[in-house]
Amino acid sequence: MLSAKYFRSEWPLPAAIAAGVIGFAFEHAAVHAGGTALWGLFALVLAAVIGVAFRIAHHAEVLAVRLGEPYGTLVLTVSAVSVEVVILVVMLMDNHSATLARDTVFAAVMLDINGILGIAALVGSLRHGSQKYNTGSANAYLAMLLTALGLGMFMPDFVSDAHWPTYSAFSVGIMALLYVAFLRLQTVEHRAFFEYGKVEHEAHDTSGSPNWAHAAVLVGSVVLVGLLSEILSVLLGAGLQGSGLPKTIPAVMVALISASPEFMTAINAARHDRMQTTVNIALGASLATVLLTLPVIEGIALFTGDRIVMALTPIQAGMLLVTLLVSMNNLHDGESNAIEGMSHLALFAGFVAMTMMGIF
Repeated sequence: MLSAKYFRSEWPLPAAIAAGVIGFAFEHAAVHAGGTALWGLFALVLAAVIGVAFRIAHHAEVLAVRLGEPYGTLVLTVSAVSVEVVILVVMLMDNHSATLARDTVFAAVMLDINGILGIAALVGSLRHGSQKYNTGSANAYLAMLLTALGLGMFMPDFVSDAHWPTYSAFSVGIMALLYVAFLRLQTVEHRAFFEYGKVEHEAHDTSGSPNWAHAAVLVGSVVLVGLLSEILSVLLGAGLQGSGLPKTIPAVMVALISASPEFMTAINAARHDRMQTTVNIALGASLATVLLTLPVIEGIALFTGDRIVMALTPIQAGMLLVTLLVSMNNLHDGESNAIEGMSHLALFAGFVAMTMMGIF
């Protein structure tokens, strides 16, 4: 039996359903009216999607703790990336943007590494001083990130249209292989790389609810995100049309929604002197985004026969290379400090500024 406490904790889901009903009912009227009506409805639905994303993260965490490894890590990564992929696919179907997927993955990496890691390192260091973590995890994540980003987002710039189906199929296969291999190494052979000190599990589940309930809500919540994303896509498309706002805003929004639960968890871990958890979240989320999102998007491209641009622009490539170089320098010694946090935050500020200027 599910307790009353369990149902009370799920209030964001009925609230999101109510927001979805309102959105479907007034979507066309808001698009026609524009202005405050359009952006007000957009804000309501966006808040609902973020609320659902937090519940997805909660149920995934509960199942991860209960199932143990390697299934726990699989549930966490797949559930987190599924939010991003679902929203991305819905927007691709509505907007048919050839660069939306690339811009979303790029924005997600900027948010995860420079945003989450920068703020967490600064907050944690100001409270605890230097915080320690396992350098093995940082080195492993960065090695895989360099490989995945190189194959998935740097190399496509040199692949002609005549050869892209073959390379796209190769990309799908190699990304899937890298993810399976990394998951195995992370949870079995090199599990110690991703731990530091006492391992703490916080599932925040005091209702004693069964696994099937968490799994059912998890799947239902992902479906709900897809339905709400349809409304978001229509409202955002209408709001951006003729507004002069940067065209990469949809990509940043998708990345922000998927990263919001990770952001809160990483900051909380840093505040409690658990920088290893923060590093695992920031770099792990980036890696999962690349290794799981790219195969889905490339698979869609192969199925439809329309090439989706994954090659980075020169300024995106430059920003990503600087981010990875700074990360390699900051994460080499197993200790974080406020200066390192500020360096990542400066890069994140540069990303935000150039996004608002429309440079990206």
